[in-house]
Amino acid sequence: MVTKSPRANRRPETTAPLQQSTSLDRFFDITRRGSSIGHEVRGGLVTFFAMAYIIALNPLIIGTATDKGGLLISGAPKFLDAAMTEVDTVAVGASIGMVAAGTALIAGIMTILMGVIGRFPIGLATGLGLNALVAYVIAPQMTWPQAMGLVVWEGIIIAILVMTGFRTAVFKAVPRTLRTAISVGIGLFIAFVGLINAGVIRKPAGAPPVELGINGSLAGWPVLVFVVGLMLLVALYVRKVKGAMLISIVVATVLAVILEAVAGIGANVGADNPTGWALNVPQLGSFGWPDLSLFGRIDMLGAFFPDGTFSLAHFITLAVLVFSLLLADFFDTMGTVVAVGSEANLLDEHGMPPRTTAILMVDSLAAVAGGVGSVSSNTCYVESTAGVGEGARTGLASVVTGAAFLLAIFLSPVINMVPSEAASPVLVFVGFLMISQVVDIDWTDASLGIPAFLTLTLMPFSYSITTGIGVGFLAFVFIRAVAGKARDVHPLMWLVAAMFVIYFVQGPLIGLIS
Repeated sequence: MVTKSPRANRRPETTAPLQQSTSLDRFFDITRRGSSIGHEVRGGLVTFFAMAYIIALNPLIIGTATDKGGLLISGAPKFLDAAMTEVDTVAVGASIGMVAAGTALIAGIMTILMGVIGRFPIGLATGLGLNALVAYVIAPQMTWPQAMGLVVWEGIIIAILVMTGFRTAVFKAVPRTLRTAISVGIGLFIAFVGLINAGVIRKPAGAPPVELGINGSLAGWPVLVFVVGLMLLVALYVRKVKGAMLISIVVATVLAVILEAVAGIGANVGADNPTGWALNVPQLGSFGWPDLSLFGRIDMLGAFFPDGTFSLAHFITLAVLVFSLLLADFFDTMGTVVAVGSEANLLDEHGMPPRTTAILMVDSLAAVAGGVGSVSSNTCYVESTAGVGEGARTGLASVVTGAAFLLAIFLSPVINMVPSEAASPVLVFVGFLMISQVVDIDWTDASLGIPAFLTLTLMPFSYSITTGIGVGFLAFVFIRAVAGKARDVHPLMWLVAAMFVIYFVQGPLIGLIS
């Protein structure tokens, strides 16, 4: 249940009668929804500042991960040596800048489309969790263009499901407890990635799989930047300051730039400088025009024909990966749209927002656009509730948010200055926001609690979002079956469970086939 804040539900006061006097007013239903152009502009800007952190954060996920060939999304190698111990900071910096520009471009275009077509006060950008799935699960199994091709396919499939009405059917087929567990698990996974990127959690050379910092101690100026950024973010959040995530990234980055200029910390190159910056070094470089060359770098068929041949087992694996993307996109969007609509008091008696089909269609096209732009699937952002709190009620606010993203494209080269230690606090904090849903799981019912537990724990422990989803689905179907409640399981759940069985035993299956 979404709690409605009094401020969010209070209509902006108007002294004039409810009369739509201009074409802009009539198109967006500004007056009819109890708003004004001033409220929409301010609300749209607040939404932008609340979600603009993705311009800095997405590049640290998409722009720093490598594909199966060890290449960054830019096509350059990440490491300078064959042992993969020395990071090419120049190549990583260029990759981050390219992803930042693309992230702002696609977010701007799709958010404007949401305003004009969906006419709903919600912003769209690369989805956290979705980008982690692409970067850490899909890309390592193929090339980056092939991975983004799968993102495009996912968006196309969702668009078809929207047009046929099947999207709602799939949403209803998965138990609410599992949907909640998936969100919580992704939150834990993202937090784990943030702690690793900040150097707070590391993989030691000895027996323990992970440890705190270096030999159990936090050391180095970069870790201090992370701690300061996290403390500031928490303080701003507690004080209910709008744009807390963006502010913490900016302040931590400024601190990092100052420390680098004074102390000359340098990059982390393994044993030679273990307390250096994990990824890009926070120093001011020469300004240049935004690099949008990632746009259109997709391979729609290559992922299905590795080495030019077709493999049924490989196809099934890809089908599961696409389904994992689709599943995460499904539930993230539905929950977010309902949450924003509730805050804006725009839901009907059935709990659905106006122009639902149009909203879901734009969201589906956003997934396609994210793949085409090589920035991962774009989706609706729950941070839009911040803009609603400032008075946003119509699509005009989304147009304003989108325009702000387009202007941000020209600032994307500055993103190279943001080290992972400055943005990772947001990853950890997003984990907190997502894990708060764990209270919605009925832990007293073992048939629901056990699948949920396996889902949310195996995601970070196996470092695989797909594994967590698959094990949770299989556990749910198995427990229902042994409890004599097999008929209560939706047919779609049986189909998905069968796909995951094939996915988990793909190794032996491939051996048998070969």
